Amino acid sequence: MKLFVIGGAGYIGSHVVKDLLKAGHHVTVFDNLSSGLRENLFPESQFVHGDILQYPALLKTMQAGFDAVFHFAAFKAAGESMLAPEKYSVNNITGTLNILNAMCETNMKMIIFSSSAATYGSPIYLPLDEEHPTNPDNYYGFTKLEIERFFGWYERLRGIKFAALRYFNAAGYDVEGIVTGLEQNPANLVPVIMEVACGVREKLIIFGNDYHTKDGTCIRDYIHVNDLSVGHLQALDYIAKTGKSLIVNLATGIGHSVLDVYHKAKEITGIDIPMQIGPPRPGDPAALYAVSTRAKELLGFVPQYSDLDTVISSTWKVYQHKFNIR
Repeated sequence: MKLFVIGGAGYIGSHVVKDLLKAGHHVTVFDNLSSGLRENLFPESQFVHGDILQYPALLKTMQAGFDAVFHFAAFKAAGESMLAPEKYSVNNITGTLNILNAMCETNMKMIIFSSSAATYGSPIYLPLDEEHPTNPDNYYGFTKLEIERFFGWYERLRGIKFAALRYFNAAGYDVEGIVTGLEQNPANLVPVIMEVACGVREKLIIFGNDYHTKDGTCIRDYIHVNDLSVGHLQALDYIAKTGKSLIVNLATGIGHSVLDVYHKAKEITGIDIPMQIGPPRPGDPAALYAVSTRAKELLGFVPQYSDLDTVISSTWKVYQHKFNIR
């Protein structure tokens, strides 16, 4: 298929592009490089430097004709979204509406969307499944949920089929060692720990240690980026074969606390990583982890690389190489 990957130079997008090319698809990457990297681009794919907020340029590029869109161009820091909702409104919501409207103008009928399990909000029960009520605790999760609702209306009114893939903390790096571009200004736990281990940051700040969890720190579901990539390709195949939309979790069903991740990182890196407890962040639920039973049934999705050892070790290998650490 001929595929349009928005945000394909970014962390998750570049791993998906790698797998799409490997599967024999023709890929065009559309990215403004605000967080994506040129080193994440593949010579086998085409690249267009553009922004989803610039509608004429977006539409012009999409007029080349594509079978499906992959959308990775959302801002994703939950804490920041509570401080800068305007930024998230414009990029996440307006940007996605631009994509959908351009799809309508160019008669494109399939979109794979990087959604979030943050759409659920504070859990009524754990692990989360797709039947859990959606009531986001932070503005980031709200934007993702609203986008899913827009998809539902555009399916109803314009026949666009969609896959909304809900997951939490994408982590790890390409186990084949091909994608190695580091995230710029990362906000997620694992790369932040790596930056401290490499001396880029002075210390790790853990936001709160008095949550009602086993060690007082937040518990999250960490899923390896290679597993996520496979799930995105499976979702494309599902829509193409069935003509049906879907909303599914991509998850492990296992929660790890911040301190679990921190201690595993110290063990694997062999570095005594400086750490300090800070105040909790607004909009941070104590525990969030999910199951992907529906994705397994519909897509055949089964995580292969999402154990904590592989998540941390695959990340550390990239940081070791980048910072020349032995």
